[in-house]
Amino acid sequence: MKNYFTLILCFLLSWSNAQKSNEIVTPVFKDGESQIVEAFKKSADWIRHDLWVETTFDSDMDGRLDRMHVSVCRPKQTDTENLKLPVVYNTSPYFAGVAPDVQGIMWNVRHNLGDTTHGRVHPEVTRVGQRPIISNGHIKDWLPRGYIVVHSCSPGTGLSDGAPTVGGENESLAPKAVIDWLCGRAKGYSEREGGEAVEAYWSTGKVGMIGTSYNGTLPLAAACTGVEGLEAIIPIAPNTSYYHYYRSNGLVRSPGGYLGEDIDVLYDFIHSGKEANRASNNARVRDTEMKNGMDRITGDYNEFWKSRDYIHQVKNMKAALLMAHGFNDWNVMPEHSYRIYDKARTLGIPHQIYYHQNGHGGPPPMKMMNRWFTKYLHGIDNGVENDPKSWIVREQDKRSNPTSYTDYPHPDATHVNLYLDSGAPSFGKLSSARNEAAPNESLIDNFSFSGETLAKAEFTNHRLMYLSPTLNKDLHISGTPSIKLKMSSSAKSANLSVWLVSLPWNDGKKVKITDNIITRAWADPQNHKSMTESEDLVPGQFYELEFDFMPDDQIIKSGQQIGLMIFSSDRDFTLWPDPGTELTIELKASSLSLPVVGGQKSYLEAIE
Repeated sequence: MKNYFTLILCFLLSWSNAQKSNEIVTPVFKDGESQIVEAFKKSADWIRHDLWVETTFDSDMDGRLDRMHVSVCRPKQTDTENLKLPVVYNTSPYFAGVAPDVQGIMWNVRHNLGDTTHGRVHPEVTRVGQRPIISNGHIKDWLPRGYIVVHSCSPGTGLSDGAPTVGGENESLAPKAVIDWLCGRAKGYSEREGGEAVEAYWSTGKVGMIGTSYNGTLPLAAACTGVEGLEAIIPIAPNTSYYHYYRSNGLVRSPGGYLGEDIDVLYDFIHSGKEANRASNNARVRDTEMKNGMDRITGDYNEFWKSRDYIHQVKNMKAALLMAHGFNDWNVMPEHSYRIYDKARTLGIPHQIYYHQNGHGGPPPMKMMNRWFTKYLHGIDNGVENDPKSWIVREQDKRSNPTSYTDYPHPDATHVNLYLDSGAPSFGKLSSARNEAAPNESLIDNFSFSGETLAKAEFTNHRLMYLSPTLNKDLHISGTPSIKLKMSSSAKSANLSVWLVSLPWNDGKKVKITDNIITRAWADPQNHKSMTESEDLVPGQFYELEFDFMPDDQIIKSGQQIGLMIFSSDRDFTLWPDPGTELTIELKASSLSLPVVGGQKSYLEAIE
């Protein structure tokens, strides 16, 4: 009898194991999020391969349609069990290496405004990487959660055909072609030329894109084509307009940390494509289209820049947008994300935004991204579209712990007008009432002094500083401050820089410089009419300017003063003209508009 029961037990165990081995592995969801599946985790079982997707353009002008190099990483079950899964897609111009940062690659900034400058060095990129892997990014995050991860190299980079254009049409059409292939509408091949057909039989036709910086720009570029199958995008610190990246209100202004960079420098930086095509690409794109369009003399907005500004194309977008950015990103500044988020909101596109208080990069918490892709790629009804629209990391919190708000800017924020009263060369006042008797005040341009030095100075004629009363309670700023200035210049051209700061300046080791910088802005007084039209200034004549700062959401602590600093050349961002130009501000005709949560009432209570 004992042997009989032993046989039965062995049979049941054998049957149970057989059932387990025959179970079909599928994605698992809990609490509206895709879960890590053990059967998808083992990297040795992943299937990796590469291919080339044929596009609709010939940007290297070699007489044949460009093909984009694509790599795929997917669970083995997409073959063994015919499992179809959605795709997380990341594309980049950086995967195959970039040019060395050699002396002279940047434009010389030490010259007067309106002057031409000498040429610069054009370094060559040494291409790196081996087939079939283009990148390992995002795979460990998403493949175990039931996604296929796809990467591709941008046109003119790596093993992709074409020419880099830095925001040109082919950078939008290239990821569109890859998405079309993932949805069965475009051709894929096993080789760069010729080769056998390759199909994405494992794709559900649902694609999400994600990336940071340039890699975050390209999801937006693809979405702006309106391509079917691109269901959701998560751009992190994306460049949404190359004009706004390299110019500011008509002014030639570098991105933070890259003084002297311009669009042609970035072209050289990423041009890692086929060596035989580089010279013709350079002549056609960098040395003709970019040279003729970028305009480092006036800094005006023109058709060249307009074609590289996604705000004009976002009307085609259908993909659900989860945007992320840092309020202290002075490389790709926070206006880039907000302008697209705001447009998507007006178009009725599903939208959510995540802001933190740090610098460049920084994705939303995995929970937020997971819910976004789970909803729009797997089709799980988790209600993410009803979640709060705005998530902001408060000043002392971890980035994984954002505070939710109904929207951004804070719905209770209204603009408070503050007026300038005299005090130069020390400190003037920011007042709630205009002083019609306030005298004009002047500053002398000198690029030798950094913005930080000027902000900390108690007495200097190189900047004007206007301070609020000391706050007796915290003040929450949320939105985009703006400034109106009536000013004159002693020269026909001048840089104009303005900072909002929180004083006193804290040099403590535990406090970052960005804690004292609320927000910043730059403008060209020659563009007082519009960003598309410059005119020489008449020395001594007054002009009216109005422009925005970068958007922000910050709680200014009790005991601080809000300071408006006006100066001319910003050493870390603008050209460096000869010192000596005098700017004069008509105080009684100038003002600051500050978005305060609780509006005028909250502001007055904070300064009582």
